Amino acid sequence: MKKISIALAVGLLGLPTTFVQAQQKTSAGSRSALASAHYQDLPVGAIRPEGWLQQQLVIMKNGATGHLDEYYPKVKNDNGWLGGKGDGWEETPYWLDGALPLAYLLDDKDLKDKVVKYVNWTLDHQRSSGFFGPLTKKELEGKPMESCADGADWWPRMIMLKVLQQYYTATNDARVIPFMTRYFRYQFENLKTCPLNKWTEWSESRGGDNIMSVYWLYERTGDRFLLDLADILYKQTTDWTSLLGGRNWAIGAAVNQTGEKWMDRHAVNVGMGLKMPAEYYRGKKDVNYLNAVRTGFHDLMTLHGLPHGMFSGDEDLHGNEPTQGVELCAIVEAMFSLEEIIGITGEPAYMDALERMTFNALPTQTTDDYRSRQYFQIANQVQVSRGVFDFSLPFGRGMNNVFGPYAGYTCCTANMHQGWTKFASHLWYATPTKGVAALEYAPNTLKTKVAGGTDVTIQEATNYPFDDQITFTISLPKTTTFPLDLRIPGWCTEATISLNGQLLRTDKGGQVVSLNRAWNNGDKLTLKLPMLVRTSNWAKNSRAIERGPLVYALKVESTVAEKTEKTEGTYYEYQPKSTWNYGLPKAILDDPEKNTTVTIKPMPATFVWNEASAPIEIKTTGRQIPNWKLVDGVARQPVTTREGIYQGEVANEVETLTLIPYGCTKLRVVAFPVVK
Repeated sequence: MKKISIALAVGLLGLPTTFVQAQQKTSAGSRSALASAHYQDLPVGAIRPEGWLQQQLVIMKNGATGHLDEYYPKVKNDNGWLGGKGDGWEETPYWLDGALPLAYLLDDKDLKDKVVKYVNWTLDHQRSSGFFGPLTKKELEGKPMESCADGADWWPRMIMLKVLQQYYTATNDARVIPFMTRYFRYQFENLKTCPLNKWTEWSESRGGDNIMSVYWLYERTGDRFLLDLADILYKQTTDWTSLLGGRNWAIGAAVNQTGEKWMDRHAVNVGMGLKMPAEYYRGKKDVNYLNAVRTGFHDLMTLHGLPHGMFSGDEDLHGNEPTQGVELCAIVEAMFSLEEIIGITGEPAYMDALERMTFNALPTQTTDDYRSRQYFQIANQVQVSRGVFDFSLPFGRGMNNVFGPYAGYTCCTANMHQGWTKFASHLWYATPTKGVAALEYAPNTLKTKVAGGTDVTIQEATNYPFDDQITFTISLPKTTTFPLDLRIPGWCTEATISLNGQLLRTDKGGQVVSLNRAWNNGDKLTLKLPMLVRTSNWAKNSRAIERGPLVYALKVESTVAEKTEKTEGTYYEYQPKSTWNYGLPKAILDDPEKNTTVTIKPMPATFVWNEASAPIEIKTTGRQIPNWKLVDGVARQPVTTREGIYQGEVANEVETLTLIPYGCTKLRVVAFPVVK
């Protein structure tokens, strides 16, 4: 009761959750059973997005994230998560997992009212056993749950636990901690009889999310049974530690597209599973778990990685050809796993990976109004249409590549919302040394407490990733000493850091630097990250052009057609109306800076990730490859030989090519063959 009272009292005072955690840790030495995280999450709402990021979140609020419950039948009609007889599985918790943090990031009362309605029903209708969620089959028949066998799938409850965690950090609602404690007691007492895989394989694959929530609660209560529960969950979950650390898994997934152990190759499961060994490391303090993540992520991106920073998955892992698909759900889940891994390990490589994935793969897969999305995007995507293509899951109606509210499987309709919201919530972390760390960059204002409980406000003014300068303005009631950590991205050759106009230091890329000093009210810290044009090597010796955190793709003009499919409703096809089949001259590889011209435009007053808003263009040259054509709807990659040149017919004419950020495109070529 003392712990709960502390949380409630601090909540009434409006103090951030990091303060609550500090007080609880002081009063409970047993928390040392967990390995300390390198960085700690800040409460949802401590970071207020601004600039282009705030505009993106407003688009989501006005689009599907803010209104899915008004038109999507599974969420709208007699929803199980409001006590109805309708859908009670994963899609409503998926939606809430993005909509709830969005409501608090924007401090939007109407959206808060919407999402808290589901939270309140969940918290107020926990069974006496500790079980929670929609009415089970037996309960719908008017009968009570007599044992765990009368329950339902563990998996959707794992998502709702994530929702409740975020809700607690935003509100300090005193109901959450005892609610989760009762539920985990229920799990602890019943998992032997009703293991994770009793109802579906999804729970078995995704038990790492459950472990994450168990440790989150343990940090706040110190209840020892939670450590034993985590061990039980780990044993019942897919062994991602062995898969990621064993190497044969990633190799086998590149060639095996059979039904054998396909859940271990399912890209969304992989996106979630990445964090599991890192989460479990906290309980075991064995670096082999972290080594498994490091090895597995390296192998995954080597064998299945694509230029936009995401691994293939259509639905299975499917190699590194730029014609393979990527599921939107897999992107947002991999992003969240990286955000967790960053907090636990503090390793800059994961920060760079998150940045690349977010600014390139994520934005291209949704429409300007955030109402429609693709189930699978393609890196070299020169048309968007119905078809089978080269996917491991073609889906009978051929709807996996088109844009639509429900095209393909509808999991992404519900789950896409956590991508931007979780990223915005992880721009900053707290440090164990009572400081703050800016580990991802975008315009925002942070309000939190630092050493001595001092209130600090840090405004981060930037157009990053489109601009190379970030200015932090620090507001304090008094001079205060605390560490402020800054990530220097791996792509940056040398960064400069200035304080109040005076050069403070220079640093090489690929590290986090800590500025532990006395900060004064009004201090302005400027981070300059020079962005040079460079190229990178991909499948079949193709090349992509990069600058800073962004990958650039050929701007392909298109025509858009709205169509209807009787089962999946409205969808959109994009057909090219400009030439796309170009190779890059080898001279560009030899000297990218000399052979490209970068034009930076003013940021639009209202920014959207689309061709018209793209604030940067790169001009270069190319020559057409006449025999590079669509075959069965796929632009299969020509081979650039090991000598470095495509050997087929190439047009004599040298043409000017316009490239824009990959995330602003719908049709594009990003992995180019190399020509003379």
